Amino acid sequence: MANIIAIANQKGGVGKTTTAVNLAASLAVFKKRVLLIDLDSQGNATMGSGVQKNDLLYSVTDVMLGEAPIQTAITTSEVGYKVLGSNRDLSGVELQIADLDEREFILKKALAEIESSYDYIIIDCAPSLSLITLNALAAADGVIIPMQCEYYALEGLADLTQTIDRVAQALNPSLHIVGVIRTMYDARSALTKDVSAELETYFGKKLYETTIPRNIRLAEAPAHGLPVMYFEKSSKGAVAYLQFAAEVLKKNKSLKGKTA
Repeated sequence: MANIIAIANQKGGVGKTTTAVNLAASLAVFKKRVLLIDLDSQGNATMGSGVQKNDLLYSVTDVMLGEAPIQTAITTSEVGYKVLGSNRDLSGVELQIADLDEREFILKKALAEIESSYDYIIIDCAPSLSLITLNALAAADGVIIPMQCEYYALEGLADLTQTIDRVAQALNPSLHIVGVIRTMYDARSALTKDVSAELETYFGKKLYETTIPRNIRLAEAPAHGLPVMYFEKSSKGAVAYLQFAAEVLKKNKSLKGKTA
């Protein structure tokens, strides 16, 4: 069965979509069968995977509304993984499903139909705690939190961890924080070092050793509809995300070994 990971942070601008896209691409480089689900109505993860959001015949919206089977809505990208895409249509879904029974489990039920076909399912969440995001957290095995090393991000982290705890208690007892990945990392900054030290104290081994640097190629890649390793594979951003994927795989293998 697939390992389902939600990439989530209630604060915007922390590299969440960049992490979702490039983790999916990097896991595919390691020969893993990967599905990337875009749960943000902006459709940035869709476009960043080379899929035109406005040309989708079916999207995650159709799946959430029960208007198309999930397998029908999945698109094969040209960058090594499959995509369940999103566009602005998703912005109206929350009102349409608000009165449904078990509305928080729509995505989980849909994924049950196809998860055996994948090793990893990566869900890019919107930067808000909406009913759509709750669907992601109810379906996921764990959460990876991307965050910048700045104090405003650190303050918001407590709210996010409390949210994950509440969802685990109410909807998904197996939900947990898999790890925290530091993005837009500047090793020369004293603030970065200070915040990193606090994160290490708070999260311990859940803080990934890999850090994602500020990198111009990483910033440019989405405009070309490509993960960074397909745009400039020798860039620092591409190398960092490959290292991050290797660390994710190693950690997952370790966890499986403990539960075996």
